[in-house]
Amino acid sequence: MSGDPQTRVFGIRHHGPGSARSLRLALEAFQPDTILIEGPADADPLVGYVAAEGMAPPVALLAYVPDAPAKAAFWPYAVFSPEWQALRYAAEHGVPVRFCDLPATMVLAAEEEPGDRFDPLTELAAAGGYDDAERWWDAVVESAPDATAFEAITEAMGALREGAEQVSTELEPNTAMLDDPAAAVELDADEQDSPPRSAQPTIDLRPDDDKCEAGTNSVAEATADVIELEPIRLEPVRIDAHTLRREAYMRQTMRKALKDGAVRLAVVCGAWHAPALAGKLGTAAADTRLLKGLPKTKATLTWVPWTHSRLSTISGYGAGITSPGWYHHLFTETERPIVRWLTKVAGVLRAHDLPVSSAHIIEAVRLADALAAMRDRPLAGLSEVTEATRAVMCAGDETMLRLVVNELVVGEALGTVPEGTPTVPLDADLRARIRTLRMKQEALSRILDLDLRKEREVERSRLLHRLRVLDIPWGTLTTSEVRSTGTFRETWTLEWRPEYAISIIEASRWGTTIRTAAEAKILDTASRADSTVGDLAAALEVALLADLGGATDGLITRLASAAALDHDITHLLAALPGLIRTLRYGDVRGTDTKALAHVADGLLVRVCAGLPGAVTGLDTDAATELRTMLDASHTAINTRDDGWATGEWLGALGKLADRDDVHGVLVGRAVRLLCDAGIIDEIDSARRLSAALSVGNTAAAKAAWVDGFLSGRGLLLVHDRELLRLIDDWLRALREDQFVETLPLLRRTFGAFESGERRAIGQAVRDGGAAPTGTGADDGSFDVARGTIALRAAAEILGVSV
Repeated sequence: MSGDPQTRVFGIRHHGPGSARSLRLALEAFQPDTILIEGPADADPLVGYVAAEGMAPPVALLAYVPDAPAKAAFWPYAVFSPEWQALRYAAEHGVPVRFCDLPATMVLAAEEEPGDRFDPLTELAAAGGYDDAERWWDAVVESAPDATAFEAITEAMGALREGAEQVSTELEPNTAMLDDPAAAVELDADEQDSPPRSAQPTIDLRPDDDKCEAGTNSVAEATADVIELEPIRLEPVRIDAHTLRREAYMRQTMRKALKDGAVRLAVVCGAWHAPALAGKLGTAAADTRLLKGLPKTKATLTWVPWTHSRLSTISGYGAGITSPGWYHHLFTETERPIVRWLTKVAGVLRAHDLPVSSAHIIEAVRLADALAAMRDRPLAGLSEVTEATRAVMCAGDETMLRLVVNELVVGEALGTVPEGTPTVPLDADLRARIRTLRMKQEALSRILDLDLRKEREVERSRLLHRLRVLDIPWGTLTTSEVRSTGTFRETWTLEWRPEYAISIIEASRWGTTIRTAAEAKILDTASRADSTVGDLAAALEVALLADLGGATDGLITRLASAAALDHDITHLLAALPGLIRTLRYGDVRGTDTKALAHVADGLLVRVCAGLPGAVTGLDTDAATELRTMLDASHTAINTRDDGWATGEWLGALGKLADRDDVHGVLVGRAVRLLCDAGIIDEIDSARRLSAALSVGNTAAAKAAWVDGFLSGRGLLLVHDRELLRLIDDWLRALREDQFVETLPLLRRTFGAFESGERRAIGQAVRDGGAAPTGTGADDGSFDVARGTIALRAAAEILGVSV
């Protein structure tokens, strides 16, 4: 080893497993005493957590402004990321390691996304005859990791940057640019002073027969060969000011490392930056001028869990990749990766009840290997295994192939960070609650059924509701496939996303624990001047579900005040079902709801008193909307099962049913609800229907009454043939113009019936509306013989004697 300082620049592909493996080999061979890695320079204090217990990628460096957490940036790493492997190498060998890119204080002040603005691989792939940069890199680098490839890659990037280099070296810091660093500098073609077109840089990176000859086994040889063969002209690229500032800062960091005594310095950066860092660094004065005057802001940095799907370009991540699951497999499965991959594919398809046998796997492996041999590739890549999967396992079905792409090629995995990682108190409390309740943050969505009769399940429910109050929607209420047990069951869909780390930081301004933060936030929301009775009732329901006792009294007081001042009966009607539902949930969860019951009773009195005025003079749309509110309130009051409340409500409906100056939708519905409650019998309801269909009313008014009375209750016509006869006679008596006028409303009414109800009604009409025939059917007596048979069958099922 020479005593003169040596610097090696390793231009890597972000999140490339072949590049990561090549880098590990190169670092083992070079044995650096200092490593610099592309990343925010002010994240150096977090390097020590890389080797800590509990750190498992994918993870990301998170930087945010403490006073405005929404202003944040991420630097993600997977296990197959070359930067992560460099960090691991440094930790395992005790080598000092630092980040060398612009610090987060500058990135966040400039409101610029971290990472590159230009993907050079797209240009190189096009030169190599590929329309997909990912496929080109997979073919040239990922299939044959080689520690000597970095010099060839740097040379290729240098050729691509050659025309742009003449621009960047002449660029002087501009005062306006420095005042607004977010503004990118892109010079027009006529301003670039570029060489003539014939002198533009040329490159050819096609891994075909001409270049991958026998004996050319390394990426370095293949890449070096193609640079010299059959040149293809490339258009000049533009390097924006953001990239130039980043590279200037990297060079400054390199100078400092060498000044501090580094003898064997390794620099790990994106391949696009390698030519700007390799060789002589030039004068520090030019880089200092370029960085002078850049704005800064306060920034806090930490590690947070990340997911494979967020590494994908589909998620919008700037340095993303299209196949993180495939890359993770290549890096972790070094023995027979193709066989193991296609075995995983078979497992995914079988999990979806698709017929895939071991013979399919064998044939798919053979086809993938054959395709790789035809294309002179040392190993089948993603293109080959995908084509083999499509042809052999999916039989050409793209829907089946999409399952494989979503679950394997992109894949899903959620990383973890050590317990001691810097974080806000709210996040620490959330982690503690998750451990106590034995829950797990997972990237894949899963169903969680909770039985609220169990204490731990109740606590899980409360935690998920509190997180929703804080705008952290880890869980989403959903409909269970399990038969419901009323208010004793809740079903959630859980899916943890990396961006919730920012949501937690934003929510920390409300408190240091999940419960106190949720209480503070819901009270703040309720105190707004524009909060309606419905908003407050909904907030109170959530507060009881989340067991926010510190906020309940304040919400009830605020609700009582708002209800007393609100004269809009529709607002009170909209709030009433939620209040009654809250009373039921409070009973289940053991919450004291006496004060809430008092508010609900007062609300009901005001609704009953104001309903006669609220139903007057409404058009069809307003009446239909009010009918929906009446239905919801009626259901809620019946569920409450309170005699006084039920009597008050039915009394108000009785007054509505007797009026002839109210829209037929509302009168018909009031009659229907009273009939369901047993206040009006079938004879009285038939009389009222006959009166509504009398000659004195218009066809539209008659149709509205029928819609209000029958909507959602088709079985009534199946069992009450007198009502069916009345409606059938009315319809047959309509003139053509009247029928056309009422047809849309009648179609909406009958279209809402279940298909079985419609068939039964049609059968009854076809039979002439007569009651079903049978022994004793005409005189109302029972068929004792048939009843005895049914009774014996029921007794046998129940295991009792008759």
